[in-house]
Amino acid sequence: MILSIIIPTYNEEEYLPILLDSIKKQNFEDYEIIIADANSTDKTQEIAESYGCIITEGGMPGVGRNNGAKIAKGDILLFLDSDLELTDDYLRDAIYEFKMERLGIAITQMKPLSKKSEDQLTHYLANQFMIGIEKIKPHGAGCYGILVKRELHEKCGGFNEELTFGEDSEYITRLGKVERFKVLRKPRIGVSTRRLEEEGFQRLIRQYGKSTFNDLMGKRTDAEDLDYGFEHGKEHMSKEKLDEFSIESERITKMFENYDKSVEKVNTAKSYFKRTKFQKNRKRKIVFYCVCGEGMGHAIRSGVIIDRIKEKYDVYVFSHDRAYEYLNEKFDHVYEIGGFNTVYINNKVSNTQTLISAIKRNPTNIKVGYEELYKKARKLSPNVIVTDFEMYATIVSKLLQIPLITLDNIHMITQAKIDYPPHHQPEMLKAKGVIKGYVVRPKFHILTSFFFPKVRSGKNAVIYPPVIREEIYNLKPTTGDHIIVYQTSKESKKLVQRLKYIDENFIVYGFNKDKVYENLTFKRFNEDEFYDDLASAKAVVCNGGFTFISEAITLKKPIYSVPAIGNFEQTLNGFYVQKLGYGEYHETMSIKKLRSFLKRLDKYQNKLNNVKRYNNDGIIRELEYRIEKYSH
Repeated sequence: MILSIIIPTYNEEEYLPILLDSIKKQNFEDYEIIIADANSTDKTQEIAESYGCIITEGGMPGVGRNNGAKIAKGDILLFLDSDLELTDDYLRDAIYEFKMERLGIAITQMKPLSKKSEDQLTHYLANQFMIGIEKIKPHGAGCYGILVKRELHEKCGGFNEELTFGEDSEYITRLGKVERFKVLRKPRIGVSTRRLEEEGFQRLIRQYGKSTFNDLMGKRTDAEDLDYGFEHGKEHMSKEKLDEFSIESERITKMFENYDKSVEKVNTAKSYFKRTKFQKNRKRKIVFYCVCGEGMGHAIRSGVIIDRIKEKYDVYVFSHDRAYEYLNEKFDHVYEIGGFNTVYINNKVSNTQTLISAIKRNPTNIKVGYEELYKKARKLSPNVIVTDFEMYATIVSKLLQIPLITLDNIHMITQAKIDYPPHHQPEMLKAKGVIKGYVVRPKFHILTSFFFPKVRSGKNAVIYPPVIREEIYNLKPTTGDHIIVYQTSKESKKLVQRLKYIDENFIVYGFNKDKVYENLTFKRFNEDEFYDDLASAKAVVCNGGFTFISEAITLKKPIYSVPAIGNFEQTLNGFYVQKLGYGEYHETMSIKKLRSFLKRLDKYQNKLNNVKRYNNDGIIRELEYRIEKYSH
């Protein structure tokens, strides 16, 4: 079960049916409703039974919520007060955003069940305040839709039952320090204004102002301090008590005002206003998809993604070199821009030659990039830019204040807690520097990888399995008598020539020629023929290219990886191939070691047979979610 809805009650026959009706009307069914009742003397329990709720013993709100959680079956707990009303699609939207944002605990923004302007304003300010401080101090204005992972609730001991007031805020703050907290942006929950009506606006704002101020200062607030009653009709506080709290209330109000002024300044900026107004008037969002042109991995992956999202968005593609040629054959609106390629000499990265090449090409690259990417961005005003490690996307994003999203495997190096051979640390540090220079402070990183370390603390990133072409998914692997050799660096020719000393048949891709040389059959790249050869291979020999390794793992082919020297990304991929037991990683081509590898194919095959196959639905859903989120 996904969700357990827990509602503490005491004499709520007037309000509870409204809440339960709104739950039953939701476009979401995988839930249970638990009522923790504190011995109501009215018809509360009868109403709960008529709606099929589970009833357990309640008490004070914290006690009731904990008792409900003890018998809950859902993976996620939703704590509600009894006088709320769910808005349309609340449950679906709340669960979706909670899962997509990888949250441990979240709260919902409030929508007053009143049309009075003062009620609307009060709740708007409360929502903005909670959002404004969510990264500073997790805080909630009440139990207005608290979502939490059940395991986190249990780990942290639930609500503090000793507190007589503010147990919900204390709970949110405490659990928000353990796992990620956020104020959900889309779902709203209908909130009763009965306390405003019963106790008056001035009194209530002072009550919550005092408690909020104390909470931010790390102080406890008891119900007696506020003269707060859980029963209706409680006598009002004295004037002296109200005056005593006025200073703290004014400070809270000042915080609201300062935050509101900041929002107003941003939203009235001229460039932002023009762009957002233009975007809102069109029917479909525009996405600029910028793709690194080095090798074919970026292009192949991006081609799969673009093909899936182009029915929903207007996609404009920008790339260079082989990636541009590949994508231009598949899609409309593909534009060639400048780019850089790594220079290899004898299968080793040459930093000097790479830098010289970049300097020579930079003036042309900037001119072409300006003409194609920058000018089109100014004209079309894209909602977001997605980059698969293409550097000019960052420049245009920053110049025109367009949200930037990354989708690649390379940022695993900066965003995840990776393992790697210790003696490659200098290369790792160099790679980090290059990556951070290419892509600067995007809104979010969507990572794709065949290994799954933890994302570093504080990073806006999530890891998905590799993006695989449908043609690869649909293949039925067999075991033939040949080995695929895939080398993208032309400097690897000498390395490949050594394979003629092994009594095996090798089919070699990557040198753009058709030729048979003893036991080596060189082939030009042809997708259909390549698919057949890969599906029927008994093993593969490659450098450390991510896409080819991912496809080999999908087809369960043992891998012998010889990464290009100095290319840390390839080293990392080869290292994890060996660590996961899918094959071997070596820093040089060794005929002796290759022969040994071929004798151990059964061992690697057994590991590969246990690899779970994934489709691309998850990463597509993630990208569309991020496009919608950052387009506003």
